[in-house]
Amino acid sequence: MSTVAADRPTVANGTAGESGADLEKIPVAQVFSQLQVDPRQGLTSAEAEKRLDRYGPNAIVEKERSLFSKILGYFVGPIAFMIEAAAIVSAILGHWEDFIIIAALLIFNCILDLWQDLKAANALAALKKGLAPEATALRDGKWGVVDAATLVPGDIVKIRLGVIVPADLRMVSGDFASIDQAALTGESLPVAKKVGDEAFSGSVVKQGEMEGVVIATGSNTFFGRTAKLVAGAGAVSHAQKAMFQIGNFLIIVAVVLAAIMVTFRVYQDIVIADTWGLSDALNILQFVLVLLVASIPVAMPAVFSITMALGALALSKRKAIVSRLEAIEEMAGVDILCTDKTGTLTKNQLKLGDPILIATTDPQDVILAGALASKIEDRDAIDTAVIEALKDQAVLTAYKQSRYVPFDPVTKRTAATVTGAQGKPFVVTKGAPAAIVDFIKPAKDVADSVKKTVDDLAARGYRALAVARSEDNGATWALLGILPMFDPPRDDSKETIDLVTAKGVRVKMITGDDTAIARETARQLGMGTHIVAAADAFPQGMDPNNVPPQIADAIERADGFARVFPEHKYAIVKALQSRGHLVAMTGDGVNDAPALKQADCGTAVSGATDAARGAAALILTAPGLSVINNAIDEARRIFGRITSYTIYRVALTMNIMFLVVLSSIVLGFQPLTAVMIVVMSLLDDIPIMTIAYDNTPVSPQPIRWKMPRMLSISAVLGFFAVVQSFALLLIGIKALTDPSLRMFDLADRGQLQTLMFLQLVAGGHLLLFVTRTEKWFFLPPFPAAPLFFAIVATQILAVLMCAFGWLVPPISWDAIAGVWAYNLIWMFVLSGVRLVTEQLIENRTAKRRRSAEIVTRTLHPHGTVGAARTSTRT
Repeated sequence: MSTVAADRPTVANGTAGESGADLEKIPVAQVFSQLQVDPRQGLTSAEAEKRLDRYGPNAIVEKERSLFSKILGYFVGPIAFMIEAAAIVSAILGHWEDFIIIAALLIFNCILDLWQDLKAANALAALKKGLAPEATALRDGKWGVVDAATLVPGDIVKIRLGVIVPADLRMVSGDFASIDQAALTGESLPVAKKVGDEAFSGSVVKQGEMEGVVIATGSNTFFGRTAKLVAGAGAVSHAQKAMFQIGNFLIIVAVVLAAIMVTFRVYQDIVIADTWGLSDALNILQFVLVLLVASIPVAMPAVFSITMALGALALSKRKAIVSRLEAIEEMAGVDILCTDKTGTLTKNQLKLGDPILIATTDPQDVILAGALASKIEDRDAIDTAVIEALKDQAVLTAYKQSRYVPFDPVTKRTAATVTGAQGKPFVVTKGAPAAIVDFIKPAKDVADSVKKTVDDLAARGYRALAVARSEDNGATWALLGILPMFDPPRDDSKETIDLVTAKGVRVKMITGDDTAIARETARQLGMGTHIVAAADAFPQGMDPNNVPPQIADAIERADGFARVFPEHKYAIVKALQSRGHLVAMTGDGVNDAPALKQADCGTAVSGATDAARGAAALILTAPGLSVINNAIDEARRIFGRITSYTIYRVALTMNIMFLVVLSSIVLGFQPLTAVMIVVMSLLDDIPIMTIAYDNTPVSPQPIRWKMPRMLSISAVLGFFAVVQSFALLLIGIKALTDPSLRMFDLADRGQLQTLMFLQLVAGGHLLLFVTRTEKWFFLPPFPAAPLFFAIVATQILAVLMCAFGWLVPPISWDAIAGVWAYNLIWMFVLSGVRLVTEQLIENRTAKRRRSAEIVTRTLHPHGTVGAARTSTRT
């Protein structure tokens, strides 16, 4: 039986065989008994119908969510509720232009989310394509073609070259079949099957013809369990969590400020003035609604989406297609990259090493004999590797095969009778060294030497072929030598791994191949060689959604895993995520789909199956992993732009809210009208969408949402921005009440509102220049041209509005110049405040980290588990 079947958990699970026997391992005769089927007659049609009712269809069944419920979900959440409230407020106040703009932003976000969800839903649809549509089954004693979905445990089916295996089978008759199950298990070569072995649903027959009995169907198959993991996989993006937290923070601030303001106004009207009426209540309500409008960053989701969409466009030019926008932001914080081996780190092309000579002195003699025992038209990976190792393939034209015996899992070798240019026939054979030694029976010292050589090669991850030649039609044989074979690393793999590691990302290899092969590949690439066999790490029947702590510890410590199956890959990703890591996963097969979907950034490599592409968030169109390095850099730039915008927007929102409330309570003056607030939000946010093009440095380490730190910086900047705005308001009030003070040429309170409107619009964009860099704002990297000129154009529009009285009372050019001078002075103040705040937070974080390390060393004096965790965790 294949090692795959031997290692994985049982699938019967009561589906077939009432006693719950392990149908993968018990003798074939007992399988027939358990399934109550005669292998010569098959099931009767009536019995097949009964079992179909009992076990269900042999298909992937998924729970469909209605389009209406999907769309409704996009309008739920703190930010969505705030935007909806702003739209309702605008409608109540009769500001229909504002209502249309806000509603358009809401619908735009909904369309983007729907588009992403429809693309993500392709994972299961692509998996379904991998199932066989029809099957040849024996029923009522006759062979016939049936719908594969109607197969049931106990059906006898026939598989042949080119056919997709329709269900999980036990082979019951036939010589042999070579089955490609790489997409399911990750094995790099087709697996030879003989009677008693198991074949998996969704694998493809490459050679031979056999009959098998169905032991599992639908969701109980190896393929079905993979689909079930895909359906349940997926994590809420950190960008979504961040927007929830920001929304909640702003809502709490707005509610507290509204409560303070309402209390103050009610106290003032009832207790002090002793007047209260409907008009007073409506005035208070209108004021609360204005505050609500001020508290809502209506364009925040759109800015996030557009910034990531433009990042996706940039990545597409670097051979990476983004199918889930949030994955860009996730990639910025990834600190562990789990990568497949075959075809990703390696070329997926077997190459011969230097032949080990036994009965010849010329390496090409061994290779030529092996090539003559091959058939290039069969496109077998081993045959192709041997033939391509010839210095001159034209030499084969001088020989003629008169008889060829293909490989089968019993003899484990190929053989050919060949006639050379001299017309003398001879026989060549190649195959598993143990099988060749057993067949030709060489001297004991030769046999011992072969065994030692093969053991040494296996320890270094090499496969081995023995080649022998007979000049007397098989009476005597000469063992020419051993051909080592290996799937070599891609030319760019080592460089890519070194670059990614330097960026603070730990690379773990996860492969379906043998442990020794994985270790040798890791050694050649300069990766860690602590590779663990999945069977040694994961107990049989373990729930991949609930990995025990000790196994999670082992997963963190390991440099990679070998002989893994879909549930193992999924469990590895899930366990690492539970330990606070952000995980990227690369893969190309059906077996990778669950882990790809669960990972924070699932990446389908070039040439991946439809199922892998459907489950992935990032699809590479160029071979190898080198594109990953570009994706990390671009993701970190994008994340930097998003965090710059977030700090700016939260600080500005707090500035507006506190200014409105303080002015109302302290001065009894409303500094902004509702129209000004909405126009200001649009003038501040729409040009800021060009931040997606900004020049942002690439962080040398993974970066992620650190909400306490971000909100702390926003709150400090917001506080000083309130001081800035309120001080200007006091100066304006003084100028209005003291005729001798001719500052800003203000004639009435309407002009003072315009003054504050301009201060907030200009000050807001100047604040962005402060938040976009962790250095002084006048030091490089300088703002990108699209961002800079969009802000300049907006400021020109705001100045013209204030000068000519568009939507606001006009003010003088002197007043406009005074506001700009005032804001520029404060720009230096705010930049200094930002630097000091960052340093204080950094010092406090470092102190806390040192304290934690002291406690850890005290508790674990002999070393800590998971020491490789990065310091970027929040």
